[in-house]
Order: sequence, then C-alpha cells, then structure tokens
Amino acid sequence: MARLIKIWEPFIYSFPVQLLFNNFKRNQVLLLCWIILFAMITGSFGKYLGVPYLFLDPEYLNKVNFTSFLIMGMITAGFSVAFHITCYIADGHRFSFVGAMSKPFLKFSVNNGTLPFLFLLIYIYQIVRFQVSNEYSTGIQIAWNLGGLLSGYAIMTFAFSIYFRLTQKDIFKYMVCRIDEKLKESVRVTRASAMNKLDIARKKQVRVDNYLSSDLRFKKVNDDEKDFYDRSTIIQVFDQNHFNLVIIELLIFAFVLVLGIFKDYPIFQPPAAASFMIFLTIFVMLAGAFSYWFGGWSITMSLILFLILNYLVGEDFFTKKYEAFGLNYQTTKSPYTIEHLQRLNDSSRLEQDRQQTLQALSHWRKKFPDHHKPKMVFLCVSGGGKRAALWTLSALQTADSLTLGKLTQNTMLITGASGGLIGASYFREIKLREKLGENIHPYSARHRKNISTDNLNPLIFSMLANDLFVGFTKFKYAGQNYERDRAFTFEDQLNINTEGLMDKSISSYKKYELGSDIPMLIFSPTVVNDGRKLFISSLPVSYMNSETLNPPRYRQAKISGVDFQSLFEQQGGNSLRFLSALRMNATFPYITPNTTLPTDPPIQIMDAGISDNFGLADAVRFLYAFREWIEKNTSGIVFVSIRDSPKLEPIAKMSGQTIVDDLTQPIATVYNNFENFQDITNDNLVGYAKSWFSDPIDRVDIQYTPTGSVTILQNMDSIRQHNARASLSWRLTTREKESIIDNINTLENQRELEKLKRLLE
Repeated sequence: MARLIKIWEPFIYSFPVQLLFNNFKRNQVLLLCWIILFAMITGSFGKYLGVPYLFLDPEYLNKVNFTSFLIMGMITAGFSVAFHITCYIADGHRFSFVGAMSKPFLKFSVNNGTLPFLFLLIYIYQIVRFQVSNEYSTGIQIAWNLGGLLSGYAIMTFAFSIYFRLTQKDIFKYMVCRIDEKLKESVRVTRASAMNKLDIARKKQVRVDNYLSSDLRFKKVNDDEKDFYDRSTIIQVFDQNHFNLVIIELLIFAFVLVLGIFKDYPIFQPPAAASFMIFLTIFVMLAGAFSYWFGGWSITMSLILFLILNYLVGEDFFTKKYEAFGLNYQTTKSPYTIEHLQRLNDSSRLEQDRQQTLQALSHWRKKFPDHHKPKMVFLCVSGGGKRAALWTLSALQTADSLTLGKLTQNTMLITGASGGLIGASYFREIKLREKLGENIHPYSARHRKNISTDNLNPLIFSMLANDLFVGFTKFKYAGQNYERDRAFTFEDQLNINTEGLMDKSISSYKKYELGSDIPMLIFSPTVVNDGRKLFISSLPVSYMNSETLNPPRYRQAKISGVDFQSLFEQQGGNSLRFLSALRMNATFPYITPNTTLPTDPPIQIMDAGISDNFGLADAVRFLYAFREWIEKNTSGIVFVSIRDSPKLEPIAKMSGQTIVDDLTQPIATVYNNFENFQDITNDNLVGYAKSWFSDPIDRVDIQYTPTGSVTILQNMDSIRQHNARASLSWRLTTREKESIIDNINTLENQRELEKLKRLLE
C-alpha cells in the first residue's frame, strides 16, 4: 500500500490536481457554476425547456453559423478567465510558490484549467453529436462551426493574455504607484485581509511537488519557490489582481451597457446562451470580489446583502412593473374590488354585451343558405411556447386547405392559451388579409418559417442588459410613453417575425368580428392576485361570466372572470395593442414577464394556461351564453382542439422511488398531472353541456404526438419517425420544426381531419 501511494504521489501532489481538490473543498459556488454549465450542455438540466439547444445550436441574426459559434467561443473563454481570476484571488495565497515565478497568473491559469478544458472537450463533443442528429449538418458545416468556436476561444484568450502580460511588466508597477493612494482608503480592509492570508499561507501551505509550465511540461517546484514570502511582492500581487478584477468587471459592465442601449438592433443581440454566460461571468467576478473584500465572511455578507435587497424590492424600491401597451397608466386607476366586479357583471350589462355578440352570430349565419343549418366550430388551441405556435399554424393551414376553407368559414370562436393563440391569431390575420384582397397565400410555407423564427435571443439578452442594467430607453404607442423593456422586446420580435401584420390595436378587429369576416377571438389570461380569468376581446364579453353550474340566486357565487373592456373603459381598454394581449396570454414563467395593469390595487397577469391550457372551458362558457340561438340556427357544435401534447399518454410506472422522490412527490404529482386535471375538468364540462344543449356535440382532436410508436406518412411514399418531443421554448431546432410540421401526417391526425371534413360537408 505504501509503495502504491508512493507511485501516485507525483500525480496527487501535482499543481493541477491540488487546485482541482481545492476548488471542490473551498470554491463550491464557482464549482456550482461549472456544474450548471455541464448539466446544460449535456441535457441533464432544462432539456424539456430546450436549454441545451441554446448552447449546442446558438443562433445569431437568425442563423447558426461560424459567427454565432465565434461569439460562443469568445464568451466561454471570458468565463474561463473570470474563473481563473477569482480562484487566484481567493486561493493564490495557499500556493505562494507561484509568486516566485515569472508570469505567475499565466502559470496558475494553466494549472487551474482542468475544468475549463474538460468543459470545452465535452462541449465540442455535444455540439458534433447534436448537429448531426438534430440539424442534419454535413461534416464541412460542423467543422466550420467548430472552427468558429475555437477561433473565438483563441481570440479572447489571446486578448486576455496580452492584457495580463502588459500588467505584469514595469508599466504596471508605475500604474500601481499612481493609483495606490486612491485605493489605499478603499482597500485598507483588503490589505489587512491579504496580510492575514499571508500569515495563513506561511503556516498552511498546500503541498505541491510539481506543476504544469507554460509549454505544457511538468516541472518540479524548487525549494526557493516554496519559501517565497517577500512581503512587498505579495502585497503588490494582491493589488495587481484586485486592480485587474476591477478593470475587467468595468469592461464587462461597459460592454453589457453598450449592447443594452442598442439592443433593439439585431446585430447587438448575442445568442441566448452567450447572454446567460455573460451573466454567469459577472456573478463569478463578483464572487471573487466578495472573497477578496470579506474573506471568510463572504458568504455571510452575501446573505446579508441579499436579505437587504430582498426587503427593498418588497418595499417597491427596485420593483420593475411591465405594462400593457395602449393602456393609460397616468389616469385614475380602475377599482379592483368584489363590489366593483359585481357591478361590472350585473344582468343588464351581461345582456347588453350579449346583444352585441348576437349581431356577430347573425352575420355568421348569413354566410350559409337559409335552408341549410351549418355546423358551428369552436376552435380551441393549446399553449406550449414556440412549438404550439408552429403546430397550431401548420395544423390550421392543412385543415383549412383540406376543407376548402370551410374550417375558417364555420368557426365562430377561437380560444386557447400561450403559443397556440399566437399561431391561431397569425393565421386569422392572414385569412383576413386574403379576404380584403391582398396578395397573400394563407397556406404558404413562408408563414410557418416566420412563426418558427427565434424569439429567445433578444428576450434573454433584454433580461440581462435592459432589466438588470439599462432601463432608460422609451417609446410611444397610442399617445402614451412606455419603457423599452423585456415586454417590449418580446412584442417587437414577434412583430418582426410576423412581418408586422398584427401590429394594431385590439379594437381594429371589432368590425371584422361583428361582420363575421373572421372568427371572434377571446384571450383569457389569469389574474395572479386571485386566480380569476381576464377576458380580453375586441368586443365586450361580460357574458362569459354567466356561470353554467351555479343554482339561481346563489348569493355567494364567486365571479370567475372579468371583462377587460368593461374594467378598463376609462383607461383606454379599446386601445390595447393586440401584440400586448398575445404577450399577456403567453406569459412564460421567468422568461416573459408578468404584466401589471392600472387597477387599485394593481393586478398582475399570467399565462392563460394556468387555468385552462386548452381553451375548452371558455368555449363551453360561450356556448352556454348563446345556447338558445345556437340550437335554433345550427345543426350542432364541433369542438376542434389543436393540442401540442397527446391527450391519452401511457401511464407512468412508479418504481425506483428515492428518498428525494418521496419528499417531492406531493408537489411533483400536481405539476406532472396539471394537464390531466384540466383535461378531466374540460371533459366533464363538455359532458354537462349535453344536459342543457340538445343538438349534437362533436369533438375533433388534432394532436402533436411525436413518439416512437407513431408512424408519420410523408408524401405517402416514405415513412419517417421523430422520437423526441419538441422543447417547450421560444426557440426551435431544425429537427423540432420538421417534427412539428410532419406530425400532421400521423395516421391518427389524418383520421381526425377526415372526420372534420365529413362534419363540415
């Protein structure tokens, strides 16, 4: 055993191994950053949300190419250098022999490069694997992209090496002397900390027998280097690296600031993964500064500062409010109380709104012969980010084409959530423009390309550059001034992707909905404060609150929703930007911000999918409000559901439960079965509808089900399979886009489309 230990001693007591041990022992925060990055690129974290794809398929200016990988390489190198600086400042005193060498920081970085080098190797491997299986890239394309990554990494590493080489020459000593007096007061504590570390270093040096030199050869540590304790040199080394840290942090902040000012120009919007790594770099640099300033108290001070910041945010000192564009936030706020909601939902107002919608129903009926009672279609689309938007648009194009336009003609109402309503709204707008005589082709692949274009890059960078550091740029809409914040960025990018077709107020659709030129569309985002639905439409729709199951004269009935037009009649509700309504209805947690509305007290709005991700509950409410008219004028109802998830999924087997599983199961069960709960509720509502609606009720379910057991027929002469479901994100890969578009050709979807054709004939 002793002999075996003797053999391994040169390896165990080598500088790279001891630095790696030291990081595991003392730098857990920095280690956590690396763990997060490793988990992201390997798909161990955030795969369902498409996080790994942001690293493995970075997009810049809507392209994945040499430039996008070049940026990723530069940012990755920057993060690695920040890691080296922080480790050097925090733990350099434990390896004081480095101070006796020429270019000490360079040698420290070379020996501390195990984690960065391992990350780069795995990153390259994952990129190759991903590009082959998901982007169908050729060998030349992959080599070109990797060339961009490595070039960026080399350029940034070279730039930093030049900087450190200059700061370690005589000119740096001159600079230190000039700034020494200015820094003396501010770094008195850190000087004392440095000397304390020096005292510790004299007593508790980490044993190192050999190190990796700049030419990547192992050399023995000399005794003269081990006994190096020159007081003035050590202080200068600490001052030098403190100064380097400050300069690099200022450069990073200045870089982010400049990008933030020009963030609305696509050329200044880096890949989403690069934005995240910039944030992580800033975090690592701050961790190094805290370690230098506060030493062993750094974690305690971080916690204290966090609690102070948390308190100030709670007192609205730093709270950021995202607004709905078009609303007037300067006038008197609308009361949001039980009494006011009850007044807004009295019987006279409900009847008044019903009469207006009856005009739309009458015009819908006039589209069909008097002797023929048509089927009325309620189109219900599910949420699910970009995949739901593309799937809904693709499914609608196919279904409307196969029915020779009858799907759009027979549809009276569109409901749903999140990305699904974005796709449905876009298709509705295209059909309207075709009807108005514009040269536009509703079934063109160009529209699918538009709706599937990346939304995430500008959104993530806006979160970093605008929300955290910059927030002073404004724009004007409907006579009101608003900030160019993350909410604006989402709408602006969506507007660009859809060629500006939907950049109008919500009231712009009123005459077309009243005339039944297009189906009515009702958004129903959720009020965070109390869980109620906020019904947003070009027409007032307070009748959506007429309860279907409560007994008459029940005084404790809880008003389940509120009509947007009625609530914000004095705040310009009819001027609401349609893109803002889409954004409010698609508030993706942590990415798309909650919207604050001008009420007293203020209410915040979240995704419609919280209460009903499929839109069926709202369609049933509409059916109930007009059940007598619909029974008289139609031959029945067809609920067409376009879902981005299969309804009847295999039942998961509960086995191999760990202790963590047992602890998290109560919460995980609710989250994992969220859609199942909604499906059961919606099925019950449709089932109950048969008790008060006598005409036939049919259901057509068009589902995105990319499982290995599903056969996809492409052009009827080949078979193709896509096993993985597209990620829940605002960005899709090439494979995901193809999977979504091809899925309309599954045998089950083809049967449902044939069923829809028969019903509409």
